[in-house]
Amino acid sequence: MKRAMITGVTGQDGSYLAEHLLAEGYEVWGFVHGQANPRVGRVRQLLPDIRLVYGDLTDAKSLLTAVDHVQPHEVYNLAAVSFIPVSWQHAESSAEVTGLGVLRLLEAVRSFNGITGSGAVTSGQTRLFQASSSEIFGNAAEPSQSESTAFQPISPYGSAKLYGHLLVQHYRESLGMYAVSGILFNHESPRRDQRYVSRKVSLGVAKIKLGLEKKLRLGSLVTRRDWGFAGDYVQAFSLMLSQEEPTDFVIGTGVSHSVEDLVESAFSQVDLDWRDHVTCDSSLLRSIDISVLTADPRKARRSLGWQPTVNFHELVAMMVDSDLRSQSAESDADQF
Repeated sequence: MKRAMITGVTGQDGSYLAEHLLAEGYEVWGFVHGQANPRVGRVRQLLPDIRLVYGDLTDAKSLLTAVDHVQPHEVYNLAAVSFIPVSWQHAESSAEVTGLGVLRLLEAVRSFNGITGSGAVTSGQTRLFQASSSEIFGNAAEPSQSESTAFQPISPYGSAKLYGHLLVQHYRESLGMYAVSGILFNHESPRRDQRYVSRKVSLGVAKIKLGLEKKLRLGSLVTRRDWGFAGDYVQAFSLMLSQEEPTDFVIGTGVSHSVEDLVESAFSQVDLDWRDHVTCDSSLLRSIDISVLTADPRKARRSLGWQPTVNFHELVAMMVDSDLRSQSAESDADQF
């Protein structure tokens, strides 16, 4: 039985990946920060077959201990300080977790496998997947971004992700580690944190439809992103580690939509006109932001045979329907 260790298992991607690997017959270990972590209970409820190991990406010793204990065939690093405004407010901790955390994890895996720097990937070693981000591209000149697009991040989060991305390349090319980065474009689901615009919209629409709210306040409506379904994307993570030769891949749908498209699709799901309910608040605008991100996923489709199964409007409908159910259940419970 293959063993996998997932950092960030309490997040959206981590839970979907754990489900996928468990269905594939893996023994799955979630690496979690602190036994008092409030998300651990939800993970245990959602994934009763998962095993947990405790540690911290800012503590190299705890990573070494965890890897030695689990003895994983595969490691997936999905943990990060991923909400961009928070990365500006706490730039140092963002760098410690999102950037240096990758270094510590690479070193833990390197130590476990006894890799001394041969420069050639050996069979049987632990394979590592790093969740990189389209934010490393910044405001790219190309209309769509591929593995060869120049890096120019514009936030502490993007910069920390780029540091981790480059480390993975260095450890692979110089030391012979099987380490790869998935350059992930925006991917969403009903499990998305409520701070992100996709979930903010779906939750806001549900509350307005149920009469719990009247207005939805948003920043820019013209920002464009390549939005896909997280459940599709985690399958690409696994496929990347099944390749004979380690290499990086852009993972995205190849189609971008504006925030206005997102809003219109969400409100149409409940037969409402978004113009009656959405207000643009200048205080929510970012002083520096990426205007458009669109993936060029041809390499992943060609080499991995991967492509998304859920389109943009199906994703939005999925999220709105989920929030309608949860908000309706909460409203009913409040009446007793």
